[in-house]
Amino acid sequence: MASDLEFVEFVVEQIADECDITYRKMFGEYAVYSKGKVVALICDNQLFIKPTAVGKEFIGDYVEAPAYPGAKPSLLIEDQIEESEWLTQLIRVTERELPTPKPKKKKTAKKSGK
Repeated sequence: MASDLEFVEFVVEQIADECDITYRKMFGEYAVYSKGKVVALICDNQLFIKPTAVGKEFIGDYVEAPAYPGAKPSLLIEDQIEESEWLTQLIRVTERELPTPKPKKKKTAKKSGK
C-alpha cells in the first residue's frame, strides 16, 4: 500500500525548518532527506527513521521494524509524530550521525566502436 501525500506533508510539517527537510517519491513510498541525507522513509503511512546509536539513545525504548519486506530494520516512530520538538531533535541527531553521501559520478557517453 502506497503512502498518502497528505501524511508525508503532515510529517514534514512537524519538523522545524532548520533541518532543511525535503522528500522524494520512490516506488510509491517516500524518502525523507535532511540537509541532503536520507534520514527516514515513509512507507504504508508509517515513519521509519534510519537507525543510529545517538537516535536509539535519544528515543530510549525504541521499536525496530523494516520499512518494507526485505529492508534492514529502522526505528519505527508512531505516537511521537505529532510532537514537533521531539521529532525535530530526533531528525537533527540522526542527520548529524549519518555520513555525507558520496557525490554521484557523471555518466559518460560511450564511444561507438565503428
